[in-house]
Amino acid sequence: MSKKPELMVPAGSLEELKRYFAAGADAALIGEARYGMRLPGDMTIRDIAEAVQVARECGAKIYVSLNNLMTNAMLEELPDYVKQLADCGVDAVEFGDPAVLQTVRKIAPQLKLHWNAEMTSTNYATANYWGTKGASRVVLARELNMDEITAMPPSLNIEAEVQVHGMTNIYHSKRRLVQSYMTHQGRPVDPGSDLSLKRGLFLVEAERPDEKFPIFEDVNGTHIMSSDDICILEDLHLLMASGVDSFKIETLLKPTFYNEIVITSYRQAIEAYYGDPEGYEFDERWIEAIREVQDPERELSFGFFYKEQVY
Repeated sequence: MSKKPELMVPAGSLEELKRYFAAGADAALIGEARYGMRLPGDMTIRDIAEAVQVARECGAKIYVSLNNLMTNAMLEELPDYVKQLADCGVDAVEFGDPAVLQTVRKIAPQLKLHWNAEMTSTNYATANYWGTKGASRVVLARELNMDEITAMPPSLNIEAEVQVHGMTNIYHSKRRLVQSYMTHQGRPVDPGSDLSLKRGLFLVEAERPDEKFPIFEDVNGTHIMSSDDICILEDLHLLMASGVDSFKIETLLKPTFYNEIVITSYRQAIEAYYGDPEGYEFDERWIEAIREVQDPERELSFGFFYKEQVY
């Protein structure tokens, strides 16, 4: 039987980190908004160092997001930042830009590298290529279906991570579109304000009036998120049987108490399966706990797990 998969969640503060570990998470993805995109909170090097200590006490791991689009100016600062992360004792960094991989291998080769190319990580050969360059994990595209995902691990030479719950990013612009719109309307806002978080802004398409697409705007631009939440809890056993190494629960734009309940439900399913794989049965109470706190305007869906995605 394959080893028990990791349950990983992004955390935006030390308080969230502690609560998520207590709920059953094995690892947390954190970072600084300058270097990582779509994080639930901005954490300084001092915060990251403390987060590592918290994780050690819980027997958990800390990963830092370096998945931003790197500019020449950022590359000048990157070696020092990577050295600081290594000094903090983080376990891995998540990257999409090869410049990050090159810097980590040169400055802190002991750090593990998790390759996340968003929707382009769709096959084992490309993932294995990055493995030959030093990556230890691939974050599989959220657009892959269940058959494609479960067929992947036997052909991979590195670990595989799959998002199993939460919203996904469907559009990104480096421009601050909401801020520009407000300024055009004669209602300029403070450039440093977390406008989208405070106002709960969303887009609605004329032909789909019942679907609301949340807008997340930060220093890295504008991010439009999915109108529903992935929830593969009912079929999690298929992913566990296939040997997927890490399950990600996306916590972005969700209250902490909601994320705690989701983490607990997925933890219960994982423990039940690995306690008795042959006799495993899904317990409806796990998903009912999530439904009780689910935003009624956001549907729980299988995402692309059972859809044909056309690129």
